[in-house]
Amino acid sequence: MESTTASKLGSYLSRLSPVPAFPQYTGPYKVGTIDIEIPVSELESPVPVPEGANDIDTVQFRMFYPADPTSTEKRISWLPNPQRQHLSAYTKFLGIGPMLAEFLSFLPRHLHYTSIPVHKNAKLHEATTEDKRWPTMIFSHGLGGGRNSYSYIAGSLASHGIVVLCPEHRDGSAVATFVRTPEDRARMAGRQFIPYNKISHDVTPEVYVAREAQLRIRCWEMALIHQALLALDRGTPLNNLNRSTSLASIDQLVGQLKVHEPGSIIFAGHSFGAATTTQFLKSTYYANRPEVAAMENPLFAPAEGSDIREQITERTVTLLLDMWCMPLMAPNSAPLFNLALPAYADVSTAPGGKAILAVESESFFKWKEHLHVKAQLLSPDPTAKVVTPDLYERPSGIKLSEPNFFYVMNSAHLSQSDFGVLFPWLTKKIFSAEQPERALRLNLRAQLQILRVNGVPVARTHDSDLVDGNQFDKLDAKKSRGDQCKDGIMDDQAIFDRSGSNPVEYWRWIDIVGLGDSDEKKTGKTAVEQVEEGEQEMGSSLDPSEDMTVVAASHRATSAVAA
Repeated sequence: MESTTASKLGSYLSRLSPVPAFPQYTGPYKVGTIDIEIPVSELESPVPVPEGANDIDTVQFRMFYPADPTSTEKRISWLPNPQRQHLSAYTKFLGIGPMLAEFLSFLPRHLHYTSIPVHKNAKLHEATTEDKRWPTMIFSHGLGGGRNSYSYIAGSLASHGIVVLCPEHRDGSAVATFVRTPEDRARMAGRQFIPYNKISHDVTPEVYVAREAQLRIRCWEMALIHQALLALDRGTPLNNLNRSTSLASIDQLVGQLKVHEPGSIIFAGHSFGAATTTQFLKSTYYANRPEVAAMENPLFAPAEGSDIREQITERTVTLLLDMWCMPLMAPNSAPLFNLALPAYADVSTAPGGKAILAVESESFFKWKEHLHVKAQLLSPDPTAKVVTPDLYERPSGIKLSEPNFFYVMNSAHLSQSDFGVLFPWLTKKIFSAEQPERALRLNLRAQLQILRVNGVPVARTHDSDLVDGNQFDKLDAKKSRGDQCKDGIMDDQAIFDRSGSNPVEYWRWIDIVGLGDSDEKKTGKTAVEQVEEGEQEMGSSLDPSEDMTVVAASHRATSAVAA
């Protein structure tokens, strides 16, 4: 009876969820992509190899970039090779056990035939910026992610004129990853497989140690990828072990990337990737601060004079999507926690919150204890128990702006990745998320606008992305809506509106002033302690296998009653 029920349900879901198609990118440029994997031995690291990374012989990333309008090269599959192993890894990450695997039997077809609307090895579009170089971003993935998992965000930005690098981290946080063996180290045939490492969400000292170990590897990889970027732009010969990428596709990057000017590279991430970005920027910018230099077990301590020390400045534009705060709260990392993001530095060139975009899903917004801790981290003084207006006045007298902090209504943690588009039934059933394309569309609008206000040249926001509202003030139709162009808008003021009139539907501003004190007097516990207690309950948002296990148990119980 159970098998029959599962088969019927699988047939129904297969009809309900046909092979998904990603929306076409709305920028004026076609999008090209290349896959790169470079031996670590060919890159100059600013730090020693971290513990646990001695067997990680390469760094791997996918690049999305504006492509020539004549590009007709084939698309790529969303599911990386080897597909069978990745498919197995996704079923485990999503918590699909034997029972659920049967009634989700359409999953192989669902993912195998899903392609990304990009052109493999396409010709790079000639840069249209004044300096003839494309703005460049490094985007770090979250738990269960990989180099393809944020293809819609990365591809959308590329279609608007941003080169985006998506690393695949080898710290055990990727859903699955395979490390090619460099030719000069014939340690073993084939590839080394690094599976997803499921770490408990019951916060203990051991869990903090495990997450910090992952952060050390992630930050090391980010620095190596930065070195790879510099080498690609300079034309330094590199041995790309991914033979699917043509040499011409790599050679065309020489002199085309805006990566040498200090503060020019944009850093971004989702969930654990946002936490990685935060620790990477702080560890680099504050490397000479006595309390950071004195850390017993530093996460990342780049050498004086290293390229990454030159790159990270207070002007570095930072995008943090649903940042997961628990890994930042480790006692060992307290010196970093207590320091503000570089944008708030007490120097005349610091832009303050103007250079910071933080976007929450509704599920993370409703996690109030976590929101209070995040408000502290997004403020000029994370040590303050409550965020107050005077924190934005630096000791030098400089008054800084508040961060651009918003949330998407009716969205889940996975809505800011490709998973919402690939598994809309799953995200709605399990996480009560609606219209995944809307969540991505609103994120894109905010990402383009944060780049504009910080002087990064990007193309217009297309009319089709303004369907959720772009009137700057609903009460005054004549009020400016930004500079118009024939098919969109060049200044999307509405997406950063803080008036309370809510000109953009399903998009709400979060005022961090007044946040930080999570009923500490009432509970007798700090906000950090309350987040530690709530982490296990919210773990299913970060690791969906925990919620899917509940669904499986519920389905088995229903089947037993029916029998």
